[in-house]
Amino acid sequence: MKSILRKIVFYSVALFLTAQILQGAHVSGGLQTYIMGGIILSILFMIVKPILSIITLPLNIITLGLFSFVINAIILYLLTIFVTNISITAFTFQGLNFSGFIIPKFYVNNFFAFIFSSLILSLIVGFLKWLTKK
Repeated sequence: MKSILRKIVFYSVALFLTAQILQGAHVSGGLQTYIMGGIILSILFMIVKPILSIITLPLNIITLGLFSFVINAIILYLLTIFVTNISITAFTFQGLNFSGFIIPKFYVNNFFAFIFSSLILSLIVGFLKWLTKK
């Protein structure tokens, strides 16, 4: 019970931070939407992700694990279907210039918006798990 509650809190916080970081991730409805999104997301990651991982195991082996971001993007797409107040749309990345390292401005379509959102969500959840590791 404690681990399920922890996952719900992690995914709720990760949804909040992802919506703050990415322009294409929109959450409307306040705290209730984040909690409901965390509950649905934790259920999807516990039930759907193992099934999709087994089905796409050959692709995951060929891509050396990078296909898992596509699996996470599919789970985020299912989340946007189940929770209508959460949406991920195409956006334009404004670019980044840091210490001589330049990333130019570019357009991100819907598919890659889900991929970037899954990447950010995975990084945040992984960081939160690392923080609470005993």
